[in-house]
Amino acid sequence: MPLLWDYDINELKRSKSDRAKILLLERQINYGVDKGEKIKLAAVKKYWDKLNLFPRHRRLFEYLIWEK
Repeated sequence: MPLLWDYDINELKRSKSDRAKILLLERQINYGVDKGEKIKLAAVKKYWDKLNLFPRHRRLFEYLIWEK
């Protein structure tokens, strides 16, 4: 996962807390994912109100998911 400089990715992946899942999801959406990795739609919908996304990424996901 690129540009994950402020958190230990292995520690976050082992953690079961919602906050860790939100941080990983934010990084995946804002900075991209590794080749072959996918972002789970169910996770995006579940944590949508808690995600801190770049404005353009938020608008794109709103369009793709809810066609707003």
